[in-house]
Amino acid sequence: MKLGVFWRLMGNSAVYYPKLAKVTGGVTAAVLFCQLLQKQSELENPHDWVKITVDEIESETGLSYTEQRLARKRLVERSLLKQRLVDDVKIMELWPDIDALEQRLEEFLQSNCLVTSAQNQAPVQVISQSNGYSTKTTAVELLESSPTSGINNKTDKFFHWQRQPIAMRVTPNYQFSGPWNSQEQFEEFQRALLEHFKNKGIDNPAGWVFRIIDGITKGLVSPFWDEFIQGIPLGETQKVKRDWEIEPGFPYPAFKEERIQYYVQKGEPLETAVAKASSELRDPVVGKDLWEGFLRKCDRIADDAIRAKNLGVTTPYLPPSFTDKPQVSKESVMNKLSAIGPQFSLASSKSDDLINLSLEQQKVEDKAHDSISNPPSIASLQSAYQTPMGRTIVEKQIAEHPEWGYGIVDDEVVDLIPF
Repeated sequence: MKLGVFWRLMGNSAVYYPKLAKVTGGVTAAVLFCQLLQKQSELENPHDWVKITVDEIESETGLSYTEQRLARKRLVERSLLKQRLVDDVKIMELWPDIDALEQRLEEFLQSNCLVTSAQNQAPVQVISQSNGYSTKTTAVELLESSPTSGINNKTDKFFHWQRQPIAMRVTPNYQFSGPWNSQEQFEEFQRALLEHFKNKGIDNPAGWVFRIIDGITKGLVSPFWDEFIQGIPLGETQKVKRDWEIEPGFPYPAFKEERIQYYVQKGEPLETAVAKASSELRDPVVGKDLWEGFLRKCDRIADDAIRAKNLGVTTPYLPPSFTDKPQVSKESVMNKLSAIGPQFSLASSKSDDLINLSLEQQKVEDKAHDSISNPPSIASLQSAYQTPMGRTIVEKQIAEHPEWGYGIVDDEVVDLIPF
């Protein structure tokens, strides 16, 4: 085949600039971008989008579908290309951004100039060293960064241009803008929010205060601000009263006691049973299901009680959870413990109180030691053994103190070690 015929069969050539590949992200991206620029220049309006298909691009540039997709991805990542699909899936609309390309080229050329100048203009300092016999000169290359450029001239063989620093515009003397009328009112609202979240036991209450105020400044409606303006305690209008609650957050005592007894019967400690029951009743979904089951149980108990009354029973049986019990509080527990002994008090103690408490405990231990060394007489124990309550106490004391050598034989307290 003659060379002229060969070139005619090859078709038109595609323009390609090797240096453009450094900016666009590769050879295929540069070829595609140049071809799109040529297509756009042929349009009547240079601002119109280029309508083209994958087959057309392949026939004009030789890029396969995979190469085209990778090239478009790299151009889009660098903000050099915009793409969109039309009604026909095979047709694409592409728009090469020439302004973004100019900015990329300027950054690339500037970074290359900085690197070249830093390498070519590096000063050389001559250092003389003398050891008494000869003088040795050494050339040391000093790399200095320009104080006015503010750009780190660190180069990388894989990335030839610098990553531009992320600039964030900060408004000087920024202030939160919201519905408050003055700075004093704004600060008072912050303190009220902080106190509310502290009382709720929420971790990082200051962070929650910022979230509420930040949401208000962005236009969100906050019930906390409405409560603050109306003088209502914060969070009061946001409480939800469930069917199983007397007040929001306070379930019926019989219902809660029933859940506590359920876990106690399963072998859980009382403290764990109370915690699990409280956690269940705070959950709206779980609490609703348990409440429905509790109502059915109460209905069955009521039917049994009515039948018992009809049969002549004066006081029908009710579960222990339905009996009235005094409310357990910190004050009531502290009063009971203080009545037993000051060493059992839950009040906060100082260093002097701790010393006194240790002394009192030592006295109690000394008394216990004296009681072991001087056991009660058999006559006193036999006298106390005559009453039902005394019988229980004496049996317990003898079981706890085997060192006394006492025992109970035929309902009498005897000395098992007579010598």
